[in-house]
Amino acid sequence: MDLDTLLGDPADPATLFSYARCAELDRREEFPEEICRELDRLGLPAGYVPAEYGGTLVDYPRLLDLIRTVARRDVTVAVGHAKSYLGSVSVWIAGADAQARAVAADVIAGVPASWGLTERGHGSDLLAGEVRATRVPGGYRVTGEKWLINNATRGSLLSLLARTDPDGGPRGFSLLLIDKRRLAGADYTCLPKVPTHGIRGADISGIALHGALVPESALIGPEGAGLEVVLKALQLTRTICAGLSLGAADQAIRQAEGFTAERRLYGRLLGEMPHVRRTLGEAHAARFVAEAVTTAAARGIHALPAEMSVISAVTKAFVPARVDELIFACGELLGTRAFLTEVHDHGVFQKLARDHRVVAIFDGNSSVNENALINQFPVLARGYLSGPPDRQGLARLLDLGSAPGRPGHRDLVLASRGGCGLVQGLPDAVAGLSAPGAGRTRPPGHDLGAVEALARELLDHCDDLHAALATCAPSPRDVPAEAFALAQRYQWCFAGAAVLQLWLANPGWRDRIWPEAALTYVLARLGSDPDRAVFDRLFDETRERA
Repeated sequence: MDLDTLLGDPADPATLFSYARCAELDRREEFPEEICRELDRLGLPAGYVPAEYGGTLVDYPRLLDLIRTVARRDVTVAVGHAKSYLGSVSVWIAGADAQARAVAADVIAGVPASWGLTERGHGSDLLAGEVRATRVPGGYRVTGEKWLINNATRGSLLSLLARTDPDGGPRGFSLLLIDKRRLAGADYTCLPKVPTHGIRGADISGIALHGALVPESALIGPEGAGLEVVLKALQLTRTICAGLSLGAADQAIRQAEGFTAERRLYGRLLGEMPHVRRTLGEAHAARFVAEAVTTAAARGIHALPAEMSVISAVTKAFVPARVDELIFACGELLGTRAFLTEVHDHGVFQKLARDHRVVAIFDGNSSVNENALINQFPVLARGYLSGPPDRQGLARLLDLGSAPGRPGHRDLVLASRGGCGLVQGLPDAVAGLSAPGAGRTRPPGHDLGAVEALARELLDHCDDLHAALATCAPSPRDVPAEAFALAQRYQWCFAGAAVLQLWLANPGWRDRIWPEAALTYVLARLGSDPDRAVFDRLFDETRERA
């Protein structure tokens, strides 16, 4: 039985994890403690722990699906519960075996974990961090404050980034696994919960450490490797954030479709009006494109870990932004009901709109992730001329019928050395479309000619983009605005490449009109003027299958 079924009907107020209950918790700004305990009982925490340490995490696409299922009901719950993955993932990447097994046992038992990275006044500038860990016999004395930390108060375990070299620098920070249960009461103070516009019930607070003594065994990886471990961990956590977005997208579309299917205006159903049909058709296309990007990223953790510095940055910058746009479009169709708090499923839409806006900020906002892409422009430009650096890995990523293989936690690198195989495989994919017999693998009901024309147009955009990347010299500080525009174009090219190649590699997967609609959505944002009537036909397709 799947998780959604086990959780019961969310529309029934008697269900523990219901829209009504989540709305009430939101009004009281109260953490969803009972709901999280139920998720613990159903075994979700084991999904955050790799199988080699006793958990059930063998498949990141599956973990993304679980988080998506929870976020579809309530983003706040998903954010609060899944934080234990973020709080422990650094240990899966760099921790000693005994350390990893101890953390795994706690997480599986439902002990909340947190990730202490940011500080008041420094934001995403981790190199400016002031929390200090001073070496003393047997361990470290930790002093300073971490702020705007999810689960800072609730969490018993805290993966903390601290300055171990007074001079700082890339090798001046280390990660420490702090167990608050082993600290004296005078060693730390939990800072007050910070009121937020969305995710009101989440434990967004902070912690101040007052010379807390932690053992040397708390070190995650070597001393001085803290920033490196964090940057690798972010490649995984940024991918996980896409599950939050997809769950929100599911709910937004459900709300808009349900309302427009029943609401009458000027003597006809809203769902029969051309503008509504096109808006919902485009929303389905947008979600499909976001799913393709997320699928590529989740499978990339297994198949192409050495390229995740590119893939995860694209995913985190692209997917939440597209879902924010999707939510806004659906809200326009709902009209006043998009803002009401106690009607239409207990105001679930206005809550998800508020909650989801924070996803784009988690683990580096869009600008931070786009800057990570900009820093890799030279290798992306060179790699495009030579094709995918790991063709076998790319084939495994694309084959949805095969198990993704072992997660590459220890195979992540700070920067890709060969570029991005998914984008660099686009020329071969487009060439294959016109190869003899290419259309015979596709069932009837779709227009291969339309897809091929759109794919060739996508390739033209991709060629032009990489020519521009080759002339853009990255700067570590004064990054030109034009570079961010190129990074945004790269995201759209990546998205189109993901849609096309996943479709080609998996006959029967989203056939008929889906690839045409998805590529139309992508090309419209790249500056082309494709025929948007395909969104009307996609709307009809979704109604037929409903």
